[in-house]
Amino acid sequence: MALHIELAPNERIIIGEAAIRNGSRRTKLTIETRAKVLRERDVIFESEADTPCKRLYLTLEQAYLAADPTEAENRFIAQANEVMAAVPSMGPFIARIYMKMDRTDGGYFHALKEAQALVAYEAELLQMDVGQSRATGTDGAPARGR
Repeated sequence: MALHIELAPNERIIIGEAAIRNGSRRTKLTIETRAKVLRERDVIFESEADTPCKRLYLTLEQAYLAADPTEAENRFIAQANEVMAAVPSMGPFIARIYMKMDRTDGGYFHALKEAQALVAYEAELLQMDVGQSRATGTDGAPARGR
């Protein structure tokens, strides 16, 4: 079955080992053979991986795109253990990701989709932490009005 993709102007996509940028107009592509495909909106670049869960996502990207994902899988497990040790509530997210990490039937692609939920959860936690930091002073005491 063919994969049909419509690209926005200037959108990037990775197909196999090729990074492709669309031109100034919308484009429709049909990929007729099995290939690893990542749209720009599903990619976290190394320079953007500034949190533990984003780094975990980046490792999954590398596993998905690699010919042999063994090294990236091992890195994923080490990183996942660190994340769960720091924030145990992320355990169920990581378990769902790990269950999808199958080298057949697009498993890594599905794991990436699960990892997007983990990154979103991390962002929520960080936002709550920032809000809590603003509500209290840096010493943990309630902030005083000026």
